[in-house]
Amino acid sequence: MIIFNLVIFAIFLIALFKIFQRTKKLGWTVFIGLFLGLISGALLQNFYDKSIIDGTLEWTNVVGNGYVRLLQMIVMPLVFISILSAITRLHQANSLGKVSFSVLSILLITTAIAAAIGILMAYLFNLSAEGLVAGERELAAQLSVSGRAEAVSGLTIPSLLVSFIPRNPFADLTGANPTSIISTVIFSVFLGVAALSLAKENKELGSRIAQGVDTLNQWVMRLVRFIIRLTPYGVFALMTKMAATSAWADIVNLGSFIIASYLAILLMFIVHGILLFVVKVNPFDYYKKVLPVLSFAFSSRSSAATLPLNIEAQTDKLGNNSVIANFSATFGATIGQNGCAGIYPAMLAVMVAPTVGIDPFSANYIFSLILIVAISSFGIAGVGGGATFASIVVLSALGLPLELVGLLISIEPLIDMGRTALNVNGAMVAGTLSDRFLNRSYQ
Repeated sequence: MIIFNLVIFAIFLIALFKIFQRTKKLGWTVFIGLFLGLISGALLQNFYDKSIIDGTLEWTNVVGNGYVRLLQMIVMPLVFISILSAITRLHQANSLGKVSFSVLSILLITTAIAAAIGILMAYLFNLSAEGLVAGERELAAQLSVSGRAEAVSGLTIPSLLVSFIPRNPFADLTGANPTSIISTVIFSVFLGVAALSLAKENKELGSRIAQGVDTLNQWVMRLVRFIIRLTPYGVFALMTKMAATSAWADIVNLGSFIIASYLAILLMFIVHGILLFVVKVNPFDYYKKVLPVLSFAFSSRSSAATLPLNIEAQTDKLGNNSVIANFSATFGATIGQNGCAGIYPAMLAVMVAPTVGIDPFSANYIFSLILIVAISSFGIAGVGGGATFASIVVLSALGLPLELVGLLISIEPLIDMGRTALNVNGAMVAGTLSDRFLNRSYQ
């Protein structure tokens, strides 16, 4: 039966290839792949036992996980060379401060808004930690949470900021640390500023450096486009796995939390649309252009893996300046994640607070929670599981027990898909708003 399933899987891949060849519309092909993946995964779960499902997914994961790894392969080269290339085309180095301040401010403000929405949803749905059952998976998750809590028990904001500074840029280029993306950005900025300084002293030398960097940038971007064209097949395989392995009983049992989470995510998407409308960007046109990026973020559950798509959408479809696009995409993968570091930790903190005698809806608690959520959103890794880390940091800072983080592990992947799409959208919105606010005066 496994061979039969793989033949059907291959037929779907060929069909997606033919659809793209005929339409030349990558976005539509991605959505067709997402829809086919949901159907394929649901059929696998309903008609086969676990051994057949596992055997089938072991092979289909070659496509899904292989695509994610290809994207991860190009993240660091893309971040490094594209930011370096963008800076070498600037005329003033001090304009980088304006770009960084604008992007970071928008990310942190929207994260604070997301936290407030999470608190509101917890209140409206009367969410509570009472009655949650700890099964085998949940108990194992609690042990994992305890281990991660020990790792961040001594974490402070100053020490986190210091960790962003690259100690060994070559190690960070390999993605060795959770903050490698930010460290690579910082290293690229320093190199770019040095290139601008050299150009002032020796125009010929500066021109040669800029030309060499631009050549490397075009080379890497061509590689990025090759890999992005594989998106429909990667999304199809990833959604097949998600639909085939979701525990539907757990989803039903925790239905209120799932619905509240997705309503909060939807509201935050609406907030993003309102912010875009304020700067005279049509929200409907915007979402139409970025839907393929959001669909991949949804299925891959990785803001970092979505970086190439994020940057390309901002520069090619939204018309954002490449400097702002790169800064917003890379910062947004690790700082100010609206879903993972905003909505989710806030909802958990509201649910846990009553167990230790705290009124979660008092003004002081709400203000403290929103402030801590915004500050602790620095350095959340842009991969699946980042929300767990953010929740641990927030709950630890508030002195709350961490058991709830493990109790929700069964539905974590399902909610994480929506959160990741929101994270990526927050980064693109931050780039678009910054591009309009600065009015390209930094060029």
